[in-house]
Amino acid sequence: MSGGRGFESEFASFLRDLKQRNDIVEVIRSYVAVDRKGGNYWACCPFHHEKTPSFAVNEGEQFYHCFGCQESGDVIKFVQEIESTDFMGAVRILAARAKMTVPENNFDTEESLRKKKKRDNMAKILLDSAKFYLSNLYSGDERAEEHLAYIARRGLSPTTVKKFGLGASLDFYSLPEYLAGKGYFKEDLVDSGVLAPSQKNGRLFDAQGGRLIFPIINAFDEVIGFGGRVLKKVDFGKYKNTKETMLFDKSKTLYNVNLLKKLKREQPIKEVIMVEGYMDTISLYQAGFKNVVASMGTSLTKEQARLIKRYTDNVLVSYDGDFAGQKADLRGLEILEEAGIQVRVVPMPDGLDPDDVARQGADAYQKCLDAAMPVIDYRLHALERKFDLTRTEDKRQFIAQALAIVRTAERESVKEELLKKLRDKTGVTYHALERDLQSIKTEETATPQVEKIAEADRATDKHLKAKRFILAAKLFSAPYAKDVPIESLSFYDETHILIAGYITDREKAGERIRPTELFEILDENSKEFNAILDFNYGDKLLGETAERFFNDSLKTLQKAQLEEEIAKLNARYAAATDENERRAVTKELGEALKRKRKLK
Repeated sequence: MSGGRGFESEFASFLRDLKQRNDIVEVIRSYVAVDRKGGNYWACCPFHHEKTPSFAVNEGEQFYHCFGCQESGDVIKFVQEIESTDFMGAVRILAARAKMTVPENNFDTEESLRKKKKRDNMAKILLDSAKFYLSNLYSGDERAEEHLAYIARRGLSPTTVKKFGLGASLDFYSLPEYLAGKGYFKEDLVDSGVLAPSQKNGRLFDAQGGRLIFPIINAFDEVIGFGGRVLKKVDFGKYKNTKETMLFDKSKTLYNVNLLKKLKREQPIKEVIMVEGYMDTISLYQAGFKNVVASMGTSLTKEQARLIKRYTDNVLVSYDGDFAGQKADLRGLEILEEAGIQVRVVPMPDGLDPDDVARQGADAYQKCLDAAMPVIDYRLHALERKFDLTRTEDKRQFIAQALAIVRTAERESVKEELLKKLRDKTGVTYHALERDLQSIKTEETATPQVEKIAEADRATDKHLKAKRFILAAKLFSAPYAKDVPIESLSFYDETHILIAGYITDREKAGERIRPTELFEILDENSKEFNAILDFNYGDKLLGETAERFFNDSLKTLQKAQLEEEIAKLNARYAAATDENERRAVTKELGEALKRKRKLK
């Protein structure tokens, strides 16, 4: 696009103004409690569970960094993460906060403008489709009767139906005709996931034809996709989601997150109930359990864990009654625990799901919640249901597998408690169980080969730490690093190369080095950048000790570079056949060895 550079420059100017009007400390303080200690502000990280604050906010440089989960970024990145939105979504939130008007064209590149326009068109298609489905439900059309009958059988009130926007697809072709009348492009209709082309003649049809419709809505009240349920017995899955699109990614979505966000605005959320499906969510919500979301399946993802962490530190997993028998290893729940979420699993009556129990009344479901247990306890509960403990062989297998689970407990007190439960279930004495637990073989000690690898890794770690420290000292303008030209050092890691290049460009231009600018250049999940930022807190970059370490790090890298150069020269000498070339290589080798001796 003509004038692209001008637009980018104007957009960069707009972003600088936006950041200046949104002090990062004040923005973060509006979400979490922040205290000043020393030269920085500290908080308990909103992105993972912790009791001791490790989330540091640098007011001077306007960025945050968590030493616990390694999250870092500027004020825009923080709003992106805390609000679960994209870059422009965060820009709009901050602009509204500062009473700034976001330019209509956003000064975006041609490609980003195209994507934004397409996204907006798809969002309109999805919203119009949701309204169409809803109007079908109460249209009086006899084809909607089976949809209404199903809703009645599940005990849903009209208020609940409206709250969740449930609708009806009556056939395969009325929606395409309706949307065609709105003037939408065929490509956008297909890309939105609402319609699909026939393999026979290419004619578009409703991807959810004939189903009861469940709109999937994100945290910003946008319809991003649909779930559909067939109303007759079929030999395939009863539920089907629209395909994944630039709006809808199932792995990053939780059903009912929009109403959960509204609930959070009204009151603190102590815990969230996580169920599998649409009907479980809706039935629990109607029964008064408004703190409920659905994972839309049991394969939990890190993105879903991070999304739910925005609302609570405590999750009650409430899946179907056969969950224990079919999925005793509870794959995926560790993802929630890794995100710093306290997880308990709700045992359900055999063969029943949360929807079934909720329709018996709120008290019936509350009893299930009251019986929720930690994941490790539930693993034992699930395991027990696989065996008949009245049979000697089954009991022995159960004990062996149960001890393997007990062994994973982090605290000895938990192991003791679980062993007592095993004793009570099996009749085997506590001391016998304890001896068997201790006799489980630990991992074998490292082989000599592994030790060699570990030694090599330690050397690599030394060089890596040296590179990180030098880049940190340059990035945060440590006085002892001022006159050291960063381009004289070799970097191989892509992140290191980008940071070194940024520093070099700023120094040559005589401009101030601003670490926050790197958040716009680097990948948002760069582990190396986060490791470099770790050096910026406390006195790691200050004083004589830091200066000595900087100089030692320089020598470490210079020596490594020289050794690499000498190895290459030796290889060149060995391969050379011409005497003149050998003499030239010998001269270069002598100079390299001289520089190496000087380093010592």
